[in-house]
Amino acid sequence: MQQVVIIVAGGSGSRMGSQIPKQFLNVGGRPILMATIETFYQYNSEMLQIVVLPASQMELWKGLCDSYKFTIPHQVTAGGETRFHSVKNGLAMVKGDAVVGIHDGVRPLVSHETLDRCYSGALENGNAIPALPLTESIRRVNGQTNSAEDRNAFVSVQTPQVFRSEQLTTAYDVPFSALFTDDASVVEHAGFAINLVVGNHENIKITTPLDLKIAELLMKTPKP
Repeated sequence: MQQVVIIVAGGSGSRMGSQIPKQFLNVGGRPILMATIETFYQYNSEMLQIVVLPASQMELWKGLCDSYKFTIPHQVTAGGETRFHSVKNGLAMVKGDAVVGIHDGVRPLVSHETLDRCYSGALENGNAIPALPLTESIRRVNGQTNSAEDRNAFVSVQTPQVFRSEQLTTAYDVPFSALFTDDASVVEHAGFAINLVVGNHENIKITTPLDLKIAELLMKTPKP
């Protein structure tokens, strides 16, 4: 079955303190979004890659691809008002049965092992969401009060969140709701059970200057 990834890259540079959208900032000598696309290409060069960008950034992306001579095959479509609408736009480009991952454009360090677990898990069970145990203590905040929670009852969720295409098309055939926090929540709302698989700690979402420094360091560190 065909493997697809919809890479959602609609971020701004606000938390970076940058005028440049974060997905276009450099990491390892090229824009983060290029590094992310390359990761999936190295995993499976036959994978269909669909990049969802704000319409206002599409010419900028084309210029960057020309400047960096970036030739990894990918399709580009315009995003929507929310992430939900952007994913829906990307999903419209998927034809036939497929295993479809939804991935943050600023997560270039997802491992091939995580991708294996996600795509094989979704093929077998309908979906697979990478997650990791929490390591910090957590507290629930309720107005002016707060209380301790058992961190073992929670996990931290990553991307790609991978689904068989029939689950996604069914789940996304609804109006947007503010309760949709990620793709798993949309699919869960449609009545499908969510399956968790193990992610990787390096698979950070680059949203702050510190994240960028960590990503640079991780990219320079030889893999075991």
